[in-house]
Amino acid sequence: MEHADHILVVDDDREIRQMVADYLRKNGLRASEAADGREMRAVLETHAIDLIVMDLMMPGEDGLTLTRNLRAGRHRAIPVVMLTAREDQTDRIIGLEMGADDYVTKPFAARELLARIKAVIRRTRMLPPNLQVTEAARLLAFGRWRLDTTARHLLDPDGTVVALSGAEFRLLRVFLDHPNRVLSRDQLLNLTQGRDAELFDRSIDLLVSRLRQRLQDDARDQSYIKTVRSEGYVFSMAVTVVGEDG
Repeated sequence: MEHADHILVVDDDREIRQMVADYLRKNGLRASEAADGREMRAVLETHAIDLIVMDLMMPGEDGLTLTRNLRAGRHRAIPVVMLTAREDQTDRIIGLEMGADDYVTKPFAARELLARIKAVIRRTRMLPPNLQVTEAARLLAFGRWRLDTTARHLLDPDGTVVALSGAEFRLLRVFLDHPNRVLSRDQLLNLTQGRDAELFDRSIDLLVSRLRQRLQDDARDQSYIKTVRSEGYVFSMAVTVVGEDG
């Protein structure tokens, strides 16, 4: 019998929470509900959760705080789809930076949410073979930098840790998996967030800018991430997989 993915719906609005959970169950998924961070943590302690649907605006600990805390703890690998009633693109960027894997804006169609959930789960499980993490080879080297794919942080030339947000880590992983290949904004959104670009969606441009800052990559020289006019971006450094002592 095929395993049914278990989704945790975290929303202080009981009507929305139950509606989403019921719809997921009717479509072959398992679903648990939580009204706040305390209930969410209780479910995580007793169930193996495959994905969390997280409301952004909640009293007390909001979705951004809960997602950030998730990424810092032992449940860091659980993907998160954030629900937001706000249409401000800045809120979307902040959500992605805190570690959300995708977002859906309220009001939303349940069918769209289900599609996003399935896309995020599918993408999470499709780790490219050449980047699969092992204890012997979990560092990716490029230029003066190395990326620790287990701890999800950068190591500078001196071995100093440079922390990355969830969104920055995912974008860098995509670039390292496709070096010297021009990737459009639509492709980058699809590969990092499992969705197509929306009109005027500049989230990738902002994330590229933030990632360049992490890599100390001058926007004019562009040693690592080059802008290809009217096409997208290309990661121009060679990438190698090395052991922990490499």
